[in-house]
Amino acid sequence: MLILIFALLAAAGAAGICFLTGAFETLMWLWLLPVSFVAGFLLAAALTFGLLVLICKCIDPEKPRDKDNKAFRAFAIWCIQVALAFLPVRIHTKGLEKRPKGGRFLLVCNHLHEIDPAVLLYYFRRTPIAFIAKQEAKNMPLVNKAMPMLLCPYINRENDREALKTILRCIKLLKDDVVSIGVFPEGYIHKKRKLHHFRPGVFKIAQKANVPIVVCTLTNTHHVIKNSMKLKFTDVDMHVLDVIPAETVQSKSTTELAEEIYQMMAADLGPENILTSEEENT
Repeated sequence: MLILIFALLAAAGAAGICFLTGAFETLMWLWLLPVSFVAGFLLAAALTFGLLVLICKCIDPEKPRDKDNKAFRAFAIWCIQVALAFLPVRIHTKGLEKRPKGGRFLLVCNHLHEIDPAVLLYYFRRTPIAFIAKQEAKNMPLVNKAMPMLLCPYINRENDREALKTILRCIKLLKDDVVSIGVFPEGYIHKKRKLHHFRPGVFKIAQKANVPIVVCTLTNTHHVIKNSMKLKFTDVDMHVLDVIPAETVQSKSTTELAEEIYQMMAADLGPENILTSEEENT
């Protein structure tokens, strides 16, 4: 849909240029029309991201925020849609009908690349989600400005007390019905880009907030940027596996939830995407 809108705008602009320059009266339109179309198409994308940069320059990342900025979120998702449309990537989805229609939830997914949250934000765009982010994200241009606007809390994995503060903030955001929370239970991206052990503590968020857990998987997102440099298409799978009801979440320990969800993801990803004990020790 987005590509169609950009194409229509570019086509209208190209036709207008050819009309104003009188190109249609000569054979000049044969080259001016396609060149103007491509230029207009690229200009629309450039203006979108240029506006994002200008907006982010005005954001104070240290300012405390407790409410979701719906206008910024809508624009951020628009920018994600533009980026996905221009990247040579084909995203194959499965199980989208399982997405909760209402209410807050904890979204959990395996983690392969920094673009994972963007993909998930787009496919869950009807529900505002705040992803727990690593401290290193504070040093990423644009991202460090966008994260606070999307209420994404940072977590210090090296400091248990600070990590607990983040967990408590996530619980409050869910209880206050502000946003849903997204988390990657592996805690970090393994160098082999495979599913590895979970940190069960994150499931305490769903238990304390009394919300369901939505389980997802992603594949091949770590190849998108590299393949884009080569103008090569990347096939990405985004699956919504299941929604674990809040009652079931309450009835199990965090360790049991971690094991159940790990096995669920492992079954969907296949053995080639699971880190073996030998690989984990190397």
